Amino acid sequence: MDLNVLLAFALAAAVAIAIPGPTVLLALANGSRYGVRRATFGMLGAVASDIVLVIAVGVGLGALLLASETAFTIVKWVGVAYLAFLGLRMLLSRGALLHGDPTADPRGARGALFTKSFVVAVTNPKGYLFVGALLPQFIDPAAAQLPQYLVIGTVFCALDLTIMLAYAVLGSQAIRVLKRQGAVWIERVCGGILLALAAWLAGARRAAT
Repeated sequence: MDLNVLLAFALAAAVAIAIPGPTVLLALANGSRYGVRRATFGMLGAVASDIVLVIAVGVGLGALLLASETAFTIVKWVGVAYLAFLGLRMLLSRGALLHGDPTADPRGARGALFTKSFVVAVTNPKGYLFVGALLPQFIDPAAAQLPQYLVIGTVFCALDLTIMLAYAVLGSQAIRVLKRQGAVWIERVCGGILLALAAWLAGARRAAT
């Protein structure tokens, strides 16, 4: 791919990813609650969903969600329900910290963190529409498609991982200052925002075609 095109894509994607969305908020909350190392499992779940989104766009699922009211509605309400569930749990959190506890067994948390972030991202229809609208703008239709999607998908995943890592570090450092009560409020604020995002998604409609 042309380097200038790739840099333009990286800039556009980085700005969009940095705006706090569900997976970024989870990275922040996980960093404050579990520490950066364990929060990485949630980030990997989000990156796995990025791979699904890029593949879906490559095979036309983004266009399907844009064209089909039924498909969009099904994915939307699954996403709304899961976001609301997570938001409510975080809003009611009592800050049961594992961060810094050497006796805590993180094995059970790892899979849960991965799955939580993966499901949040993969059930958000706006993610498909965003990636479906963004990626093709930087793909040369006259050239081989697969190598271009591999390159641009790799850049997208790397940016998402880097930005989530920054938020997780922010959460982890914040808890060192704010201690346990700070963890409660970080989770409650993130939970409230997730509930607001669920409400916003519930009212979202497809773009007119």
